[in-house]
Amino acid sequence: MTSRRSDLGKGLEWAGDQAERAIHDNDLERLKQLLREYPALRSWDLEHGGLVGRAVHSYGDSSDPDRERAFTRRECAEFLIDAGASVAPWLSDDLLNSRAGGLIRLFAKKELLPRTVKFLVALGDEAGVRASFDQYGGLRSGAGGSASERDIVNEAFMTACAFNQRSIATFMLERATALCPELGSHIDQWGSRSAFLEYMCKNGVRPTGPDDVNITPWQAFIKHRAMHQRDPSELRRLLRSEPGLIGEPSLRFEIELIEQAVLNDCPELIECIYELDPGLLARHPRPPSNALAWAFIHAKAHLVPLLTRVWPLPDDLPHAAGSGNFENVRKWFDESGAPALGDPTHHLGREPRVGVQLHWSPPTVQRVLDTALAWAVLNGQFDIADFLLEHGADINTRWSSHEPASILHELVFHENYAAMQFLIDRGIDMTIKDYRWGGTAQGWAYHAAKNEKMAQWLGEAERKRQKV
Repeated sequence: MTSRRSDLGKGLEWAGDQAERAIHDNDLERLKQLLREYPALRSWDLEHGGLVGRAVHSYGDSSDPDRERAFTRRECAEFLIDAGASVAPWLSDDLLNSRAGGLIRLFAKKELLPRTVKFLVALGDEAGVRASFDQYGGLRSGAGGSASERDIVNEAFMTACAFNQRSIATFMLERATALCPELGSHIDQWGSRSAFLEYMCKNGVRPTGPDDVNITPWQAFIKHRAMHQRDPSELRRLLRSEPGLIGEPSLRFEIELIEQAVLNDCPELIECIYELDPGLLARHPRPPSNALAWAFIHAKAHLVPLLTRVWPLPDDLPHAAGSGNFENVRKWFDESGAPALGDPTHHLGREPRVGVQLHWSPPTVQRVLDTALAWAVLNGQFDIADFLLEHGADINTRWSSHEPASILHELVFHENYAAMQFLIDRGIDMTIKDYRWGGTAQGWAYHAAKNEKMAQWLGEAERKRQKV
C-alpha cells in the first residue's frame, strides 16, 4: 500500500486511533504503514496495553477457536511483536482470563510467557507441571515466585479447569487437598471428588475478578453455584459452608455475588446475602458497586427496590429515566426545554465502561441524553423516552451495553418486542451496524441470539415501514 502523505504530521494520538481501527478491521497492511510512518506507536499507550494489548484483548470468553478469531486479532499481534512493539507484562494474565489458547501459544512461541505453573497448565504441558514439583511435593525454585505453595496449587488447579485439562486438574486437586484437608472435607460433604472435578471442568470455574487473586477452589465453586442457583435453602447451605465467606472479611465477595445476581436476574441470591449479612444494609460508607447501573443497563430495573436497600438511587438523568421518575427527569431541563445538566460527568460517571468501550470521550450532554434514552427504552419507560427524544436525545445513538451498536441491537437479547416496536415506530435506522461484527439488529437476531422468528419479525417491520 502506498504511503498516504496527507496522514503525516497528524500526531501520535491520531495515529494510535488509526492503528486501533486497523487492528479492529484486521487491516494488516494499514497497520504496517502506520508503524512505518509513526515508529513511536511501538510503545504508544503502554499503560493500557499498547497496540499489542488492542490486538490480544478479548471482550468475551475466547475458549472456543471461532470466538477467539472473532474477539482477538492474532495476525496483528504477531506482526506487532515481531516489529518490536512493547508488550505489557500483565497481558499474559489477560490471555489466561479470556482463555485465548491460540494467543497463549503464540506468546509461548515468542518467549513472552512466564515459566510459572499456571502457564504450563494453560499450555497443557503436564510433564512440565509435574516437573515443577519435587518428590516431597514442594515447588522447585523459580517456578512460582514468592507466593505460597497452596496459592500456586489452587491457581494451577483452577487454570486446569478453565482450560479443561482434566488430567492436570486431577493431579492438582490431589495436591490441593493434601495441602488443605479442609478443602477435601468440603468436597466430600457436598458430593464426590470426581463430581466436583467434573463440575469445575465442565463450567470452566476459575477466578473471575481482580479480588479473586487468592480465592480457593471451594470459594470459586460456591461463587459459581450461587450465581446459578435459585433454591433459597441451597443458597443458604452453600454460603454457610465456609465461615467468613459472608460478612466483613469478604465484603467484596458479597458485592460481586450481588452484581452477578443482577446479571442473572436472581433476586433470591440478593435476599439470601442480606439475610446472612444484615449489617450490609446499614453499612456506611456504602461499598462501591456496579449493581444499580447494571440493573438499568441490562433491563433489570425490577431489581432496583432490592438494591436500593443498600445503595441509594443516584440523582442524575439516566437513573431518573430508567426508574420512571418523570418529575426528576423534567428537573434536568430548563423552562425552554433545553438540557440543564451541569457537568455531564455527574450523569455518566456511574455507568461502567462507557468512555472506553463505547468510544465516548469526553462526556457530553448528548451522551447523557442518549444514555438516559437507552435506559428508559430498555426498562419500558416509553413516555419518558418520548420526552427525551423531543428534547434532543438521538434515536440512532450508538449506545450499547458493551461496544457501539444501537439500542435496537441491545433489545434483541431481551426479546423485547414492545420496545423494539417503539423505536421502529419512531424511525430508528434499522441498517445501523455494530462495531465488532458489522451486523444489523436483524443480523444479531439470526446469528447471535439464534432467534429466526425475531429476525423475520425485524425484517418484516422494516419492509412495512418502507412502504409507508
